[in-house]
This record gives sequence, C-alpha cells and structure tokens, in this order.
Amino acid sequence: MWYNMLPRLRRIYRFYMIVVVIIMIIGFIIWSNSKEKSNDFDSSRHLNDRQDYLDSPGIKVIVGHYIGDSINPLITSNITKEIINKNMFDPRPFEGRNGEPVIIPSKDFIKMQQLYQINHFNLMASDRIPLNRSLPDIRKKKCITRYANLVDLPRTSIIIVFHNEAWSTLLRTVHSVINRSPKKLLEEIILVDDNSDRDFLKNPLDEYVRTLDVSTRVIHSRKRIGLIKARILGAKEAKSEVLTFLDAHCECTVGWLEPLLEVVAKNKTRVVCPIIDIINDNTFSYTQSLEPHWGAFNWDLHFRWLSLNGQLLKERLKDIIEPFRTPAMAGGLFSMNRDYFFELGGYDDQMRIWGGENLELSFRVWQCGGSIEIVPCSHVGHLFRETSPYTFPGGVDEVLYGNLVRVALVWMDEWAEFFFKFNPGAARLRDKQQVRSRLALRKELQCKNFKWYLDNVWPEHFFPKDNQFFGKIVHLVTKKCIMRPPIKTVYSQISTYLILETCVPRPILTQMFIMTKTGVIMTDESLCLDIVENDTQHTRPEIKIMACNGLDKQKWQYNVKRKIILHTMSKLCLQYVANRKEGLVIADCNGNIEQQWLLESVSWK
Repeated sequence: MWYNMLPRLRRIYRFYMIVVVIIMIIGFIIWSNSKEKSNDFDSSRHLNDRQDYLDSPGIKVIVGHYIGDSINPLITSNITKEIINKNMFDPRPFEGRNGEPVIIPSKDFIKMQQLYQINHFNLMASDRIPLNRSLPDIRKKKCITRYANLVDLPRTSIIIVFHNEAWSTLLRTVHSVINRSPKKLLEEIILVDDNSDRDFLKNPLDEYVRTLDVSTRVIHSRKRIGLIKARILGAKEAKSEVLTFLDAHCECTVGWLEPLLEVVAKNKTRVVCPIIDIINDNTFSYTQSLEPHWGAFNWDLHFRWLSLNGQLLKERLKDIIEPFRTPAMAGGLFSMNRDYFFELGGYDDQMRIWGGENLELSFRVWQCGGSIEIVPCSHVGHLFRETSPYTFPGGVDEVLYGNLVRVALVWMDEWAEFFFKFNPGAARLRDKQQVRSRLALRKELQCKNFKWYLDNVWPEHFFPKDNQFFGKIVHLVTKKCIMRPPIKTVYSQISTYLILETCVPRPILTQMFIMTKTGVIMTDESLCLDIVENDTQHTRPEIKIMACNGLDKQKWQYNVKRKIILHTMSKLCLQYVANRKEGLVIADCNGNIEQQWLLESVSWK
C-alpha cells in the first residue's frame, strides 16, 4: 500500500519544496528592499543631510567612501570574530565574467545575508569572482585608434588606501590594474593599510603581493590615520612622476591608463579623472555610466554629478572623446603630477578621516592655476553601496562638518557665509578650525578668489550672487511659500512637482530660489522652474522643477506692479490651484488672485 502512496508523497514533497523556495525568494526581496531602510536616519533635515553626504544622490555619486571603525561582533547579529577574520575567497571559473552579474543560489541566501553585514555589499558574490575576471571593452571606437600608438608617456605610481577591505575586492582592484595597464607605465602599486585588524590583511597580504609581476608593496600604519592622511603617506612614498589614486574596490577596464597619463604629460597642472562606471553591490555586474555629466556640488557642499546641457553639451558633442573640464571631482579616482601635487600643498592634513577633501583639492587646483578634467576614453568601475558601514571617530558631524568648514573658510570667501547661514551644524564648528597655514598657502600660490571660480569655471552655477534675486516666492493669498519637496531617490536632478508650505521664519534652503537676470528661476541641485510639455490631461500646463537646460521654456518675468510671474514663451501666468497634487500651473493672465506672488528677498551672506 505504501508503494501506491509514493506518487502522492512525491507530489506533496514537491509542493513543500516549491513553497520553501518561494518563501526564501520573498524573504530575499524583502531583505533587499529593507537594506536601505535599515540605514535611514531621522527624517529631520540635519540627519538627512548627513546621510545624503555618505550616500549622495546623483549618478552613483560619491567616490572615496571610507570604512570607519571595525565591526563590533557583539552588536552585529550573527557575525562572529572568526567569520570577520576569515578570508572566504572561493573563486568559481567564469563567475562574473565579462562583467556579468553573479546569481547566488537560493540555498545560500541566509549565509549571503549574514556576510553582507561585514562590508555592506554582497561579499559572497565578490568571493566567487576570480581576481582576474574579464570586463567588456566599453570604449568608443575612436578611443581605440586615438590612443593606439602613444609614446613617451610618464610612469605612474598607483596608490590604494584601504581599511578592513575584503580580500577579493582589494586584490581584484590590483589585478585589474596589472592586467589592463602597459607594464612599462606602471612604476609601482602602493597599498596603504590604515591599521586594518583583519588577519588576512596582514602577513598573508604582504606575502601575496610579493608574487605579483609589478612591484607592489603594503605600507601598514600602526594607528588609524584616515583616508586623507593615508593618501598623503602613499604620495610621499611614491617614486614616479605621476600619482594615480584609486579606491580599494575598483576594476579598471582595458585602455584606462594611457588617456589619463597623456593629459598629465602635456601639462602638469591638469588633474584628470576617468569616467566612473558602476559595479553593483549585490550582483557585481559592471554597468557603463552616462558620459555627458560633470562634477559639481550643491548648497550643502555635497558633491553632485550634473547634466551637461545647452552650449556645454553642444561643445562636448563636437568631439566626444576629448577630455572636458569639470568644476569639481568626485575624489576617489584621479591622476596628478607628483611634483604639482606637493607644490599645491598636497591634501589639507588637518582634515580628518574622509569628506570634503575632493572639493578642497578641486577649488585649490582651479583657483591656483590648474584645471580638472574628465577623460571620456578612460573607464574605471567603482563598487557603489546603497548603504554605508562607516562610522567616524568623534561622530560624523564633527568630522564631515569640520572638514567642510575648512573648505569654506579657506576657499569660498563670502560664499562661506552662505554655507554657514544655512548649515548651523557647520557654523558652530567654524571657530574650532585653525586655517591660518592654509590661508597662507593660498596667498603664497597667488590663487584667485571664489567669485572668479564661479564666473569662469562654473558660470552655469546655481549659487546666489549680488544683483540678482535670492529668497522666497510667497503666494499672496495663502501667505505660503513655494517649496522644493525633499528628494528621496538616488537622483539629485529629479523632475518633481513643487508644493506650497507655511513659510518658515528662519530661512531654509528648500524654500530658497534664485531668479537670474535672464529670467531663469532656479534652486539647489541645478533645478529650474519648468512646464510639463505634452500634458494632455489638463487644460492648464503643470509646473515642475527639472534639470536646468538653458532653454527658453525655463524663462520667466516678474511684474512687480501686478505681482505676477509670467512664463516668457507662452505668455501665461503662474497660478496656484488648491486641492490638487500638482499645485502650480500656468494659465491665462486674467487678474486671478491665485496668480499673485511676492518675491521676498533674503540676505544670503
């Protein structure tokens, strides 16, 4: 009889196995979605800004993320000291080849989640990928011919700083440099260990790098000094003419190095960055990032990638493989002449750990006679995490704000007051920073002022300046202010509806707008008041803030006497519509009181 029951038992078994697999898949999806939420800060602007700097919106923006204190196994669930110190590198042939994603079997989901806590990326996936995995050649064909027969390029020292980095990500960075760089151009690879406590990053790492066919050495710091000071240490030890800084979780593609070195060789004051592609933190897939963007920063001095538009984009498209200038660099990946690096004063060694050093160096290079450029034919992948495992000795506010205070005090002149006025957390630290030596350096180098930087390096900027409106746009009937809603996505230049909210007595950045002499109404993140085109659902076109593009449809006129804001192209008036999600529209100018606005100026310095 039991034999006759076998088919039924098999069906039951299959059913339960299917249920188990479905439950595990659902659990994985829930876990994936909760990763980012689990690291959310309080909803206040102060804490949002802090997270924003660590996990900055944009096109996978911040490079140079730096691991802080070691994981405490007592407060991290399911992680033991033995697991943390174990090198679990177990490569599988062809896993992740050509930049393809790694798919973890469902039976390993629980262990995968456990290991994820260590570095806040999928360590199991990384450890299955060989150190010399293949990547696609994503260069444009013109790049291949353009850099095919270069001669007399300078040699470079590769400097990689790490603290408790995973074995697989660190050494895949090293192997990608060796495998995809002409040996004659590699002077050395310098790994600076910022006092890691993982066992496998001590003697085992020292012994491993001795086997490499490019001179590679590890400098172990006996105490935690942070990314900035560790990079200074590596630069001082470097022997070659050019310094190339990389993060410890990168993968270089074929042809990445030659375009960088060519630019530096032509003029030592040119600092160059590659296009930074995306290595997914879950699957380790390699994705090419968009090229028509440049680096800048917002009103809180957080780095941003911004779209090239208008005349800038036209100029860029004339020759898409040539280097183009950028107001700021992300900071994690760049090449620079060694002598010039130290002539300019290196990094500010009074900055702590990490944060703000990319803007400080960007301002110093530009204002003191150099340039920063992005080289489209150079592509390097960077592992971007959705959340950060980092902590900062003394607290994230003290470190990040302290560093940004130094940037503002030394390089931004009156715009430093703008930063302090709207960032009270930074303002309270301004008297704690001693910047006399850096101000003396600025004087010695005969550097230009910040107004010159904004006018000449970044004339498309969205910072306030004299002789143009800066302040609140107040709806006269409701006495409410137009406000930019909080941005909660991974993109900083997102198109979104504006809202009307109670005007805050103490000025806040989300209620601040600029109206330029050309009629553009803009706000932080290079967002401009714009109309929604092809709006077939409404008779009155809706208003959004969108990435500034220099087009006429983003131009307005304010009539002081009639208190109206006129859309220049359509000759329609800005109007508030109550009880409607979109809120703002443009409609026939008919004297409607809902079309009356007051531009209330606010002092920005």
